[in-house]
Amino acid sequence: MIHPEDILFAARIGFLPVRVWDLIDVLIVGFLIYQLYKLLRGTIAYTIFAGLLVLYVVWWLVDRLKMDLLSAILDQFVNVGVIILVIIFQQEIRRILLYLGNTAFKRQARILGTLLDSNFQGSHVKEKQINALCNAMLSMSRKKTGALIVFAGNVKLDGIINQGVVLDAEISEVLLQSIFQKESPLHDGAVIMSHGKIHAAGCVLPLTDKTDLPKSLGLRHRAAVGISERTNVAAFVVSEETGNISVAFEGNLYRKLDEEALRKQLGEHFS
Repeated sequence: MIHPEDILFAARIGFLPVRVWDLIDVLIVGFLIYQLYKLLRGTIAYTIFAGLLVLYVVWWLVDRLKMDLLSAILDQFVNVGVIILVIIFQQEIRRILLYLGNTAFKRQARILGTLLDSNFQGSHVKEKQINALCNAMLSMSRKKTGALIVFAGNVKLDGIINQGVVLDAEISEVLLQSIFQKESPLHDGAVIMSHGKIHAAGCVLPLTDKTDLPKSLGLRHRAAVGISERTNVAAFVVSEETGNISVAFEGNLYRKLDEEALRKQLGEHFS
């Protein structure tokens, strides 16, 4: 008779039996560590995390060497380690939760979007708006007119965005180009798109703390990455120096979009 535990037995390393669940456990932990590395890479938090890891290794060695005084001091840090991690990495923890929630939300949104797209009129309006947005960005790209457009969808950005002028205007290629003309008093800020309208312009966004972004990128790109780190939005940037179009979401920046890639990204993030 085969025992149930024998079915789960995978191999033996020396005297140590290895089960299938042990292999799955290692794979899951490895995947989580890799995802954590991707989220922290290039940020100040990555350096802090490395420092905390060194501190933990020192604490472990001191404890094994029976250095009681130093061990007692380090114990105070380790015992409240979880609280310290939450305080220091609150922004990164928020990004992880946003990433997990965003994955589930997008899956539901795709299903809902498929059902709603059966409405021809709604699909036609959305296509018209995307065309206006795409044409405006491509035109500004050719003229090297700097622009920053944030697609907030249903996300409330109160408390994150400062200043700005509420417009609540219909999406228009001409209006977008007018806002970002150098003579416009609103051209330095960001335009916020919400509920299929131009909600506000001239908004000031928080900047990213990332240190691995190219030095050639200016404040618009850093602001686009910064707002996408803090909440579930996508931010499109037209470079004033090169005319290149980029998009930032989930804390990552994707550069040099051509027209096809731009339309694809607009279709995914515009709502």
